[in-house]
Amino acid sequence: MSTTKTEYFEDETAAAEAGYATHHGEHDHGAGTGLIKSSYDHRLTNEDLAPLKEQTWSWYNIFAFWMSDVHSVGGYITAGSLFALGLTSWQVFICLIVGITIVLFFCNLVAKPSQRTGVPYPVICRSVFGVLGANIPAIIRGLIAVAWYGIQTYLASASLDILLVRMFPGLAPYADVTQHGMLGLSTLGYFTFAALWVAQAAVFWTGMNTIRKFIDFAGPAVYVVMVALCVYLLAKAGWQVDLNLSDRSLSGTQVFTTMLAATALVVSYFSGPMLNFGDFSRYGKTFEAVKKGNFWGLPVNFLFFSLLTVLTAAATLPVYGKLITDPVETVGHIDNTFALVLAALTFTTATIGINIVANFVSPAFDFSNVSPQKISWRMGGMIAAVGSVLLTPWNLYNNPATIHYTLDTLGAFIGPLFGVLISHYYVVHKQRVCVDDLFTLDESGAYHYTRGYNPAAIYATVIAALAAVACVFVPGINRFTDYSWFIGCGVGFTAYSLIAPRLGVSVRQLTDKLVRQ
Repeated sequence: MSTTKTEYFEDETAAAEAGYATHHGEHDHGAGTGLIKSSYDHRLTNEDLAPLKEQTWSWYNIFAFWMSDVHSVGGYITAGSLFALGLTSWQVFICLIVGITIVLFFCNLVAKPSQRTGVPYPVICRSVFGVLGANIPAIIRGLIAVAWYGIQTYLASASLDILLVRMFPGLAPYADVTQHGMLGLSTLGYFTFAALWVAQAAVFWTGMNTIRKFIDFAGPAVYVVMVALCVYLLAKAGWQVDLNLSDRSLSGTQVFTTMLAATALVVSYFSGPMLNFGDFSRYGKTFEAVKKGNFWGLPVNFLFFSLLTVLTAAATLPVYGKLITDPVETVGHIDNTFALVLAALTFTTATIGINIVANFVSPAFDFSNVSPQKISWRMGGMIAAVGSVLLTPWNLYNNPATIHYTLDTLGAFIGPLFGVLISHYYVVHKQRVCVDDLFTLDESGAYHYTRGYNPAAIYATVIAALAAVACVFVPGINRFTDYSWFIGCGVGFTAYSLIAPRLGVSVRQLTDKLVRQ
């Protein structure tokens, strides 16, 4: 911590009079109540980005966060798809266990700096990329989240379309874009998309406290319905199912390479939320509470959910005569209106949960970091929400080439950004952070580097991103596309560890600056 003598503002009025962005009213703190010191530069500070006054989340809140992230249509399909790769059941479960253990390890690494400082991901990135350079990773992560926010909302709305037409056949013409629709989306599609868009925005707008309460409820609620669906199908199947869901078999090295790819798929699925997990770990009461929540929310919860989805998918074979890995389609076969309504509400809840935690909160902090005085946390989130509509995600998703080149290119930066962050915090600066210097533009600040940018972090990110992008697009090398996150992360970690000391970035440099202060 800095030894510079500073004082906290006693109330919002004093902070506002000093030129800082604050909220209005005792309970109007969207991202939580931040502590602003008089030494903080207003161009880098608002109450959403400042260190939290209180860190109140328990291990259960972190556990529920991961439940909301896992319990989704995408998570269901991802877990079930591993069984269609040609692997046996025990091989798949090895991949799941290894993959989710890797995710747990990395999440604990990225959680620590934000939990100990009480600041979100883009702010902790100021220690790595510089107080101005942090906008580079923030914008990259924000753009990825905006695109996926729109796509997830569209996919959920498409699922609702199917269920609504199933319950009310008269709506069928309005679900057909060629009969009633425009700009690539049907009239019913616009209605369901707008309904989900508003529902998600409403939950987000009320702030992190409401989001915490929502995910505390959503995760368990989805479990109840998923268990009920599983039991119903197993009973219909006479409690006899075959867990080998693949229609082909592998041998020799194919087994090993396929298991590696399956493991990498698990890690890649969580790569987005894993990168900006600091946006949530900052609320943890203690780092031990965060680690406990991660343990129950990742390996324990993920394996149980995976087993549940596999049993459900396996039961569709004897019950419906075909393998169905989409839970919405599975429910669509049930001839019970109550079950359909319950399923529609459940999958809607699940989608709202994962979209908020994975694709709404992140850009809210990221965009706020770009201009703290003009963009609050709430405004940052709404920019993301509006941007997701302007992308017309239904057209983006329906064009495989576009989504492949756009999202895979942006996604290739996730591994490098993660590797550089971990290298800086654990290897270069030895887990030391001067919180006060994260909020100053003074040239003597520990994170001013070169005009507010850390060249070492930028060079390492570019090198690693090029390696990751090559794995995705370059012929011959693209056979390693499943491992682009690992390659990007590894190259970023190594490159920064080597480049940073040569450009004068070290724990000694940090200590010298603090001593001079």
